[in-house]
Amino acid sequence: MLILKISGHELDDAAFMARLGEAIAAVQEPLILVHGGGKEIRDLQQRLGIEPQYVDGLRVTDAESLSVVKMVLAGRVNKRLVASLSLAGVDAFGMSGVDRACLKAEKLHHHKGDLGQVGRVVQVRTEVFKHLLDESVTPVLSPICYGADGSIFNVNADHVAMAVAIAMKAKVLVFISNVVGVLQHKMLLPKLTIEQVEELITEGVIIDGMIPKVRSAIEAVQGGVAAVRITNLDGLKNGTGTIIVAHD
Repeated sequence: MLILKISGHELDDAAFMARLGEAIAAVQEPLILVHGGGKEIRDLQQRLGIEPQYVDGLRVTDAESLSVVKMVLAGRVNKRLVASLSLAGVDAFGMSGVDRACLKAEKLHHHKGDLGQVGRVVQVRTEVFKHLLDESVTPVLSPICYGADGSIFNVNADHVAMAVAIAMKAKVLVFISNVVGVLQHKMLLPKLTIEQVEELITEGVIIDGMIPKVRSAIEAVQGGVAAVRITNLDGLKNGTGTIIVAHD
């Protein structure tokens, strides 16, 4: 099975959504689709007069921002994705990590600052996803997660995809973004080891939002996923992008 994570950069584009639905429908094996929505969260925050803040590429989520995050991710983006996949003939089920407490999280502590109500996944109820996949249903998962005391956490969608990929023993984890992969001097790097990724971060080649993406890729590979691919929608269809593996 596959875990596909789609970033939020183009999820408000009708033409892209149609292409995404067709691409997902063409996949010949069971998959779970995890999605982000950072672009729309940022836009709505600004319209409401909330200044987006980040620490090391991770969104700071205070109580006011959490309301926006839930609205956009579990509501607007999730249901738009389900509608697009359904139109393409995919039997899609929209959900978040709060539903059936399928993704349990705890507060994420970061050495560079307080992230607010941002969490990290500590448990995946794999039986919830296996039941849906056994019924040939495609879960469409927003990264809003359930806390032990009933609280709700915003979790980076890349981290959610990584945690689900490890727990479900996925063959491949694919990060679909608006870039073709990891670039150096505008050239695509087709394959990287964990050691090479760390060197590129240190050298400032991998920066900003790509850092949590490759860190999640590393953790997924270390957790038993054979390979992680970072690509765009065309790369998903063509088999191109940047492959991250443990060793050469």
